[in-house]
Amino acid sequence: MADIISTLTRPDEAIAAALPLLQAGQCLAIPTETVYGLAADATNPEAIARIYETKGRPRFNPLICHMADLAMAERHAVFDPLSRKLAERFWPGPLTLILPLRPESSIHSLATAGLDSVGIRIPKGLTGRLIAAFGRPLAAPSANRSGRISPTSAAHVAADLGERIALVLDGGAAPVGVESTILKVEDGAIRMLRPGGLAAEDIEAATGCTVIRPQKAGAIIEAPGMLASHYAPDAAVRLNATHVEPGEALVTFAGFAPAGIEKAALVLDLSPAGNLAEAAANLFSFMKLADASGAPRIAFAAIPMSGLGEAINDRLQRAAAPKT
Repeated sequence: MADIISTLTRPDEAIAAALPLLQAGQCLAIPTETVYGLAADATNPEAIARIYETKGRPRFNPLICHMADLAMAERHAVFDPLSRKLAERFWPGPLTLILPLRPESSIHSLATAGLDSVGIRIPKGLTGRLIAAFGRPLAAPSANRSGRISPTSAAHVAADLGERIALVLDGGAAPVGVESTILKVEDGAIRMLRPGGLAAEDIEAATGCTVIRPQKAGAIIEAPGMLASHYAPDAAVRLNATHVEPGEALVTFAGFAPAGIEKAALVLDLSPAGNLAEAAANLFSFMKLADASGAPRIAFAAIPMSGLGEAINDRLQRAAAPKT
């Protein structure tokens, strides 16, 4: 079973334990502000292969490469002026930029799924220190089996991957709770490939540009999180529920009580106050609780599409899609 070391109370010990594993081409779980990541050396093909093997992830699905700072990112990718503006405004934070890969970059093609572009993010917190100490970018998809519910705590990681990895760095509950927003700048326009922890409204306010929304799920895979079926519990998922069937688990929002709520096996409210940031932070952990209840189906009440609601609805639609 994986060792768990707190980055909050033992940060230096956590980094000291992580570095030899990364240098040996192993993968380990790291905390970020979005979700926990399964990290390994992005320049080492054997290490990257271990990520895919540990997760059971298809290799046509590229990985986000995490950097210590903008200087490291510039050594691996080409920034146009608008992408640089986004980076300077929102990094470190829950933003991934899809950028042209520099020919001289040491990031291995396994991490990019053979694409000539790379997804780059600079995370907040101790993980940035770890990457700086390691000196190379870390490829780090979410630390869970492929297609399953993303982990927002060290306990989630240990329950899913604890027997497959040696170390989990415990940074507490992930404050954002959904993966990063993925953007790609093309011909001066901003395309959103995946909604996430940075709201489109904030991007538009910072740049003065309209964000072009994603194509429908299942389109060409340009970035992580674009598979039609993803983030899925074992139970079936029913969206926009206005009533509860007997024995269903209910995940509601803002105190909404649908008809038949008394028949629910479990009732969870993502945010009784109707706060979308709180709802995003609770989404995956509540989905895990509902799945663990043994209910054959989870009914989700409607979530507004504004702000972080866009990311929440994206995750729910993929969770409800037929499993592939």
